[in-house]
Amino acid sequence: MSIVHPVLKHPVEGTPGPGAAVAYFGMGCFWGAERLFWRVPGVWTTSVGYMGGNTEKPSYEEVCTGLTGHAEVVKVVYEPEKTRYEDLLKVFWENHDPTQGMRQGNDIGSQYRSVVYTTTPEQQAAAEASRTAFAPIVSAAGLGAITTAILPAGPYWIAEDYHQQYLHKNPNGYCNHGPNGLSCPVGVAAAQTDVEPPRGR
Repeated sequence: MSIVHPVLKHPVEGTPGPGAAVAYFGMGCFWGAERLFWRVPGVWTTSVGYMGGNTEKPSYEEVCTGLTGHAEVVKVVYEPEKTRYEDLLKVFWENHDPTQGMRQGNDIGSQYRSVVYTTTPEQQAAAEASRTAFAPIVSAAGLGAITTAILPAGPYWIAEDYHQQYLHKNPNGYCNHGPNGLSCPVGVAAAQTDVEPPRGR
């Protein structure tokens, strides 16, 4: 796959430029999640794919069976001098329900689990700290315990072309992401403006 991101105008794949960093987030269906991150200032490019499973180069159909163990994730390439990792974590925590286990809303299955895959020890520490800080806020809202896993990143398998930047290509397409009404006490993310409410299938 060799395409240019239709919104950010940078290559979807390939080696990021000097100084760029990479982060991975799984928060349910990757269509709406990707749109949240491409709106963050300082994000260079985004793509969607699969991580955390036990097979190579899985197809969407294989992932949906639950047998491969993969999660749907967004790969975020960003410029740390323009946006902090904590800002991306804030977008992650505030735009899905991190207490639902192997589902997100009406989307049920292990591929929809809440997970952060980290690429450096610093990301791991920051993600764990943000989960600790957010947990009492989630509990106070009556949502129960956070089920989000925070793990070192493994192989990333980019998803099929029709999944990439899906909500740019299909503006009225399915999206179950939007503000959950809770404020995570990490970072200051400008991305929380211009976020549309969830839409059903």
